Amino acid sequence: MVAIVLGIASIVWVSQYADQFSISENSSSNQDSTRQQPVAKEPVILYGMTVTELGVIEDHVKRNQRFFDLFDSVHVPSRIFQQLNTLSKKIFDFRKIGANKKYTLIHEHDSAKTVRALIYEPNPIDYVIFHLHDSLQVEVCQRPVITVEKNVSGRIESSLSETIEQLNISHELTNKFVDIFGWQVDFQRLQKGDQFKLIYEENLVDNKPIGIGKILGIYFEHFGKGEFAIPFDQGEGVDYFDEEGNSMRKALLKYPIEFTRISSRYNLNRFHPVAKVFRAHLGTDFAAPTGTPIRSVGDGVVEEARYTSNNGNYVKIHHNSTYTTGYLHMSKIATGITAGTRVKQGQTIGYVGSTGLATGPHLCYRFWRNGVQIDALRVELPPSQPVKKDRMEDFQKAKQGCINRLQQIAFPPAEEVIVAKR
Repeated sequence: MVAIVLGIASIVWVSQYADQFSISENSSSNQDSTRQQPVAKEPVILYGMTVTELGVIEDHVKRNQRFFDLFDSVHVPSRIFQQLNTLSKKIFDFRKIGANKKYTLIHEHDSAKTVRALIYEPNPIDYVIFHLHDSLQVEVCQRPVITVEKNVSGRIESSLSETIEQLNISHELTNKFVDIFGWQVDFQRLQKGDQFKLIYEENLVDNKPIGIGKILGIYFEHFGKGEFAIPFDQGEGVDYFDEEGNSMRKALLKYPIEFTRISSRYNLNRFHPVAKVFRAHLGTDFAAPTGTPIRSVGDGVVEEARYTSNNGNYVKIHHNSTYTTGYLHMSKIATGITAGTRVKQGQTIGYVGSTGLATGPHLCYRFWRNGVQIDALRVELPPSQPVKKDRMEDFQKAKQGCINRLQQIAFPPAEEVIVAKR
């Protein structure tokens, strides 16, 4: 009887042990199976394409680099290369690629790095995809642009340039601000305590600022006198007006380059730094880095665009029967600017340099009225058209709304510059 009991107990123990061993073994097997399963990779998407298993090369166009030079580091199949060579200029003009523009190459991970696609980005919004896998396909794309409204206020404690730097205001916004008030305020002679408020639009792509949109209102206080700039469209595009409805815009821009330091003003008895003699300086010198774009201050026709020993590379523009302007010492004249060319206000006509009789990079800007050279910064120009009588009621509503919004923006405390944004 005891033997039978022991036998049964032994069988039970062995059975339980075996079950536990089996469970342990299965558990270990399941864990090994779990460990051996590959972890799924998140797909990498670039320009709408899955590039997880592909190579990606990002770079910028070098100076004097041609479009087909961009393929130097990859292999382009001969049939694709032939299709690229016969691509119509209406679809894409290879000559228009620019230095410092971003491009991306997507290629196979084979020994030759066979190209799958090239993406060229002429600006932060537009990009062109050249699909090069089986046959050439060109896709012109745009990133979505988001426009946000912002405002800023500031007080001049030393100079406008220092205030701008402290406020982290973009050059584009500064230039638009200066262009609007250019003929009302001498920005080279601001005084401590001058202050301003500004409402504007900023354009964003992928949450990064890419440019300034509309200026929605400005208040500027200079020498204790305040003045508003109110945007209003009376059927010919947005213009800026004072409280009385007078246009703040003139026929010509005041500054031929981005707002910068004036290094030498119009002077009838200036000591010339190169010639070492006293002679009249009939222009205004704007100090700026070599390569800074120079713009035409108004619509007109190019009279001259050439090089002389004194002027260096220069352009002279006839605007109308009264006004002519000149731009001297350029590093180079812009492509397409030749005698007889018609130009628009704000169009780039050349780039700052130090050619001719010059000691350093700057623009010498000259201004003629009825054939006589005068001080460009002191000339009195006729204003553009004021608000029309039949649009005055609409203007009054727009004015009041603009002023109310500007009045809600606080000035920064004295001796402190702050930015107010929303």
